[in-house]
Amino acid sequence: MKAQSIRIASYNLQKCVGLDLRRRPDRSLQVIANLCAELVVLQEADKRLPPRPAALPHDMAEAQGWRVVDFGDPAASLGFHGNAMLIRPGVKVLTADHIDLPGLEPRGAIRADLETTIGPLRVIGTHLGLIRRYRLLQLRAIMRHLAHLGPMPTVLAGDFNEWGPARALDNATPGLLILPERPSFPSPRPVAPLDRFAISGDLVAKDHGTHSARPARVASDHLPVWVDLVPA
Repeated sequence: MKAQSIRIASYNLQKCVGLDLRRRPDRSLQVIANLCAELVVLQEADKRLPPRPAALPHDMAEAQGWRVVDFGDPAASLGFHGNAMLIRPGVKVLTADHIDLPGLEPRGAIRADLETTIGPLRVIGTHLGLIRRYRLLQLRAIMRHLAHLGPMPTVLAGDFNEWGPARALDNATPGLLILPERPSFPSPRPVAPLDRFAISGDLVAKDHGTHSARPARVASDHLPVWVDLVPA
């Protein structure tokens, strides 16, 4: 029997360096555990310069009961361009891939088709660029990638780097609804909804929000965001 909902979270780890300037992957994992999510999309999960060592060590995540999804990039330490995905044992990976994104700075996205407690689910994780023009190009590249795949309930999650209202991105994400803003940055006193979800019409968000309980306000400059989803 299918569960009524699934919780998905998104978290920009800031390479596991907190506002106290200490690199504490154990603290980052504590925040992730407190989200009570079945699936977590991560950004800045490794260091940006080659050889891109993992900021969140693979074995530490597995020791906490997570499975790190493999996106087929042999150069990656944890995911692709700092994007990674952790899943609980009840979630099964059907296929997984990574997506190169256009822009002045190296950017990418990850995509996993999954079997979950609410049925098949496609999850895309990304960290969009700092310039809106490139954010729009990157979203369109993701949508082109999705257009070549079969239909499936879909969630797009990550750090969208968009300070304004969701309608600024609507034209670049046809078929996906960007959920109402929940401020997540900066973590001590969030004012900007940089971290977001967009969902297809065959999903409903029962609730969504930011997680600010300790130690989230010091573990990164972003607060994690979460959404509880049910089939439409």
